[in-house]
Amino acid sequence: MNEFTSDVAFTPTVKAIQSRKGSRDSYARVEQRGGWQATITPDLAAFVEAQISVFLATANAEGQPYVQHRGGPAGFLKVLDDHTIGFADFSGNRQFITQGNLQDNHQAFLFLIDYMLRQRIKVWGRARVIENDPDLMAKLMHTGYQARPEQVILFTVTAWDANCPQHIPQRFEAADVAAALAERDRRIAGLEREIAGLRDGAAAKV
Repeated sequence: MNEFTSDVAFTPTVKAIQSRKGSRDSYARVEQRGGWQATITPDLAAFVEAQISVFLATANAEGQPYVQHRGGPAGFLKVLDDHTIGFADFSGNRQFITQGNLQDNHQAFLFLIDYMLRQRIKVWGRARVIENDPDLMAKLMHTGYQARPEQVILFTVTAWDANCPQHIPQRFEAADVAAALAERDRRIAGLEREIAGLRDGAAAKV
């Protein structure tokens, strides 16, 4: 058992490096305040379910890490309770590296980043693959999304931490940019009609 939730990442070796490089005292104060959060708060749940992209990291029995991207419409990641995130795992290139890794080593990690808000969330935990559970699949599959669900991945949260926005480039989704431009164009068209009406009214008075 870890003494602090952040010990999932801050191993004795990490803490020794923090001491050598001068950051241990600040992280020790975080530990004394209870460390990182271990349950999914309402704010975290809202952030998770708003994402359209996530990176899932696993490692095999020998410790070789692997990172896989998963995406879908907002809401494809679902918070099932205050410790569990679930999502339908869509059929892809059928290498099954993540599934194989999780069969040998259930330790996993989620990395979520919102480029528009310049916010990133790191989530440590354990993950497992659920096959042949149509009720759970129906609960997690996003209605109307054109993808073939193959199985379900359930992620149990051990600890999570939010990072500062330093060095995160601000980027916007194409759909959001298109919507903003369309609204601008509608506003311009309305103003042009208003101006034309004022001109016509002024001309009629001459």
